[in-house]
Amino acid sequence: MSKIEVDQVDPQSGTTLTLGTSGDTVSIPSGVTLVNNGTASGFGDNLEWQSSIVTASTITVVANRGYWLDTSSNAITVTLPAAASVGDRLIFTDYARNWGTNAVTINQNSLKFQGNTSPSPVYNTNGQSIDIVYSGTTKGWIPNSDDDVTFETAQTYSASFLVVAGGGAGGYDQGGGGGAGGYRSSYNSETSGGGGSAETALTFSPGIVYTITVGAGGAAKTSAGVGNSGVDSSISGSGITTITSAGGGGGGFSPNAGLAGGSGGGAHGSGAGNPGGAGTANQGFAGGVSYISPGNGGEDSGGGGGAGEIGNTNGFVAGGDGVVSTITGSSVTRGGGGGGNDYGNNNSRAGGAGGGGQGGTTAPGSAASPATANTGGGGGAGSGNPPADSGAGGSGVVILRVPTASYSGTTSGSPTVTTDGSDTVMVFNASGSYTG
Repeated sequence: MSKIEVDQVDPQSGTTLTLGTSGDTVSIPSGVTLVNNGTASGFGDNLEWQSSIVTASTITVVANRGYWLDTSSNAITVTLPAAASVGDRLIFTDYARNWGTNAVTINQNSLKFQGNTSPSPVYNTNGQSIDIVYSGTTKGWIPNSDDDVTFETAQTYSASFLVVAGGGAGGYDQGGGGGAGGYRSSYNSETSGGGGSAETALTFSPGIVYTITVGAGGAAKTSAGVGNSGVDSSISGSGITTITSAGGGGGGFSPNAGLAGGSGGGAHGSGAGNPGGAGTANQGFAGGVSYISPGNGGEDSGGGGGAGEIGNTNGFVAGGDGVVSTITGSSVTRGGGGGGNDYGNNNSRAGGAGGGGQGGTTAPGSAASPATANTGGGGGAGSGNPPADSGAGGSGVVILRVPTASYSGTTSGSPTVTTDGSDTVMVFNASGSYTG
């Protein structure tokens, strides 16, 4: 084997020096130290740490470099290279342990990160270090380590909803029927209450906790006074506009009119033409007015407003009907108004379809009925003769429908969970939560 001893080897021409030809093996003997005073490329780990500390609010980085990011004064947005090769690597380190105060956002610059082009990853933990490698066009940049267990580019998804508030109770002693709870829907172009159009579905984000509040129905009235109104139901959480349905209005009691609510309470029965309570736009209708019974001259109160129609629509003192939804995969009517007090027991005091309670009668006296639980129905009006107690309003319900592929399986409050086609349906009959 020949041996050449020289202090320096330079190319004969140009600036490129080639050792051997394709297929040759260049052997570095044991004990030899290679010192790189320039730029090395094509090796397994050719990362170059930058000597300057990044403090600017934006920086466009170069592949195969390491960067110290100091967010003491401001957040930093890091723009990745517009093009990358498989094996390209980048490391970003929290220089001053301030990322928890001012975060680092990664602008992917059209390339994928964990297989997605959005959202932009955000790192906000003190002391983090992000080590990413480009894997190719399918998954793009993938963290070797980033001190997080969360998926940084988790995708949002659509969540359809039905939110029904608690219904109002009927008024005492010849009072009005209770109004149904407010009714808001976004599913499958189905109408909301009060004749309103379907609303826009919510957009859920993974890891966010969405709080579900199911309103109680108004308690039955056992002494003189207007009916107790129902309680609001709602969906709330970070990044969404809170969806709130208003509790149904309590039925009137002389001389007080029915109360306003999601749907309004019916009028009291002392005289004709007394007003019912107003409903809420895009949630429910008004309560019915009072009448003088045809034939016997008795004074009839108004039926409670329903999500689908005004009280008395289906006859003297009848509660207004609710609205049909198929969000669970079955056709179910909810949000019926409570029936009013009928003087002569001519059976027109029925609660509205969708859980409304039946009103009492005066001659002879008969009891009012409560609304059906978890329908948001209004309670029936109290009789003009004993028993004069009114019926309680029905509790509300909140229903979520999400793609099964996106369903996290994390809930509280023990909702009933089923599937329908490619979707998962959660029915909350009591308050709880869902984590996206």
